[in-house]
Amino acid sequence: MTKYRVAIVGYGHVGECVLTSILESPDMELAGIVEVPPVVKSMCQLKPQQPSVLQNTHIVDDIKELGHVNVAVLCCPSRAVHRLAKIVLESGSNCIDAFDIHNEILTMRKKLDEIAKVNGNVSILSAGWDPGIDSVIRAWYEAMAPKGITYTNYGPGMSLGHTCAVKAIEGVEDALSMTIPTGSGIHRRAVYVQMKPDASFSAVELRIKEDGYFNGDETIVKQVECINSIMDMGHGVSIERKGVSGLSHNQMFKFDMRINNPALTAQIMVSAARASMKQKPGCYTMIELPACDFLYGNVESFIKKLV
Repeated sequence: MTKYRVAIVGYGHVGECVLTSILESPDMELAGIVEVPPVVKSMCQLKPQQPSVLQNTHIVDDIKELGHVNVAVLCCPSRAVHRLAKIVLESGSNCIDAFDIHNEILTMRKKLDEIAKVNGNVSILSAGWDPGIDSVIRAWYEAMAPKGITYTNYGPGMSLGHTCAVKAIEGVEDALSMTIPTGSGIHRRAVYVQMKPDASFSAVELRIKEDGYFNGDETIVKQVECINSIMDMGHGVSIERKGVSGLSHNQMFKFDMRINNPALTAQIMVSAARASMKQKPGCYTMIELPACDFLYGNVESFIKKLV
């Protein structure tokens, strides 16, 4: 069986989990790791708990150095997705990301769709758990009850996108952003920051509260001595809909999950890498694609097992 060659672009918490998911996928092999500057070289060095395969893994600055790559998985902050996706798509590879800035997805989809079609390859945008899997669930809820209201309540747990946004602020050494649901789709943000020496906490607090990730929610910022002492990558979501099927009222649906955030994000992106190999050139979100395209195997086996 010919395996898809998959590259990891960026190697932090999500990148480590993407590596594991690739190694556990029978139809994939690791093409290599592309560093995302600025980066500390030690981030991509083998750690004791990591698979020995990394000892012989190509770690490069340019995806073209890896030779033929079927698909690249972007493990980077959302605000770097457009720049890195453009590089990947123009190199001739399909591209997967977990872009999580909801109100910018339509604009990003249009931009990446044009680039993908010009270069004859595929981009799957926002292929995480939210947006991503949760988007698919919300879509099915509307199919089940076209009239109604859906509430998505996140957490409590660590938000990767919000945490990355805080880490990018000058003066921040490390950070953790927790999402705390207050009900009916409304959330509070609890942000913990470990400051660099001589940095101004008040200036950082103001930057955080003005950032687009935070300015729509109540946000509490606290300074701590060490982020590692409070770090927990767990998260979760509860999606509820009360609506109408035909003329029948009081249809109520609820979906809950509790997860390790980086691990689930990584697994969905790796499954999306498989799905990308079955699409025509262009950019897609997950609600546009058949569920079976994300699974390893043939359609008949899925029908027999799942229908």
